[in-house]
Amino acid sequence: MCGRFSVAAPKKELADYFNVEAFQEAFLPRYNAAPSQNLPVMIYDGKKILTLMRWGLIPHWANDPGLGSRMINARAETLDIKPSFKGCLDRKRCLIPADGFYEWRKDGSHRTPYRFIMKNRPLFSMAGLWDTWNTSDGLIVYSFTIITTRANLMMSFVHDRMPVILPRESEALWLEDERLPLKDRLNLLQPVADGDMSCYPVSTKLNSPLYDDPSLIDPVGNAPDFLNSL
Repeated sequence: MCGRFSVAAPKKELADYFNVEAFQEAFLPRYNAAPSQNLPVMIYDGKKILTLMRWGLIPHWANDPGLGSRMINARAETLDIKPSFKGCLDRKRCLIPADGFYEWRKDGSHRTPYRFIMKNRPLFSMAGLWDTWNTSDGLIVYSFTIITTRANLMMSFVHDRMPVILPRESEALWLEDERLPLKDRLNLLQPVADGDMSCYPVSTKLNSPLYDDPSLIDPVGNAPDFLNSL
């Protein structure tokens, strides 16, 4: 699962990382990006465009936009068979910029939030899908979902799922390459290597999306030694 992440890089840094050809909105730093919020997403429509979309995919055929609240994530293993996602695999793939993501470790009734970052990549991309939905008064809602896969060893300490973090060299394949066979496209959606990640516990203020400030990415302790030695 992926239910929170951070993307606090300035606009120029995002532009340089993605070699962006068009911005459609201005972006504010997000330290506690949460479902239902409008967040930066990279799409490809003949050129790369960085735009804002609502987190929680609303399929174009949905009768109720509330469906999006249950579709913040999509399992990589069933993308090609779930009606909500199958149609997006062909031409509505996206990248979700991030500099970290969060997950909660359960210990009895206590839940500790952990932040996961990439060791040598201050920015990275999570694989996603997007769609459009028309309101009754003719407005178009753009929304997205983050693709998840099985947890690697580090992540399994906290949760059994994790977002698909694409290698740098796979980002363009996922986003732009229409000729890539479906099987090869799905094979891109693998867990990131344990050695590429590190993690640490953060403040429980993260529990509420009302909090969104730089203190949320500060460590409040250390992860067990064995995790960061993987």
